[in-house]
Amino acid sequence: MSSTELPETRTAAAPPTSRPARAVRVADGEKLRSVSLPGLTLTVRSRPGDEPGLPPALYVHGLGGSSQNWSVLMPLLSDLVDGEAVDLPGFGDSPPPDDGNYSVTGHARAVIRLLDSAERGPVHLFGNSLGGAVATRVAAARPDLVRTLTLVSPALPELRAQRTAWPTVLLAVPGVASAFAKLTKDWTAEQRVRGVLSLCYGDPGRVSEEGLRHAVEEMERRLELPYFWDAMARSSRGIVDAYTLGGQHGLWRQAERVLAPTLLVYGGRDQLVSYRMARKAAAAFRGSRLLTLPEAGHVAMMEYPETVAQAARDLIADHGGS
Repeated sequence: MSSTELPETRTAAAPPTSRPARAVRVADGEKLRSVSLPGLTLTVRSRPGDEPGLPPALYVHGLGGSSQNWSVLMPLLSDLVDGEAVDLPGFGDSPPPDDGNYSVTGHARAVIRLLDSAERGPVHLFGNSLGGAVATRVAAARPDLVRTLTLVSPALPELRAQRTAWPTVLLAVPGVASAFAKLTKDWTAEQRVRGVLSLCYGDPGRVSEEGLRHAVEEMERRLELPYFWDAMARSSRGIVDAYTLGGQHGLWRQAERVLAPTLLVYGGRDQLVSYRMARKAAAAFRGSRLLTLPEAGHVAMMEYPETVAQAARDLIADHGGS
């Protein structure tokens, strides 16, 4: 196995599922398409560039998120890139993978297969949280596919996770997700959304009433999916497994091998990825740029999209934006 090859990870197959009846929200200017690959179907949300011939970009969401997490940022860069955001397997509108593999490596393989199938690389690659770990693995394994790399609160290993991140870690323990689902079966979708917002935003008050309504509608849709909790639990387990993976396939070792110019974005109020990891990440990714937002939480691209967009714009402009 070469130093850039992804290690094989297998998990039990997920149970067969049917497509949800509720439609996924599509914002003005966006389009959805389904990409069928052997053993895998991915939903891709596109925000075409303002003019033909712009370089491609791909956005990868975090745990429990979807391509909708990038709907605010994508139009701010549409004059610079031709944007697409993927729903990782089991999230958004993408069904579970046939092999039930929700590891970071499994998600990275899905992204690589998507890019290879469309011959779309090299792309300006964006990742948040779990998507940041996935994007790091993609950039290390396939440098030919990545032109620049922008990571927002990437889920890279921490020796001591913050206490506020422990519930996410506990989801990885077998049986905890199903138990939590039973304990919270009477919670409304709005209660769940408000809990997520308080965890992921530095200031949940920045979410508009319209944004809250859309998030509640999406939560209602997801709770109807028979694989919702399984995808959450297995992906959480995948993050924990990636944190304990050593040697050449450890995420920090792979960060050191990334060749693409990299922008790192960290929030001072992030309750899931510690702000103190920013300097370690800046040292690991060679020649990287670091943007710290003291008031931001875990999803800075949703809380402070204009600031993140400007930093990404500067990176892309300096490194082959066309």
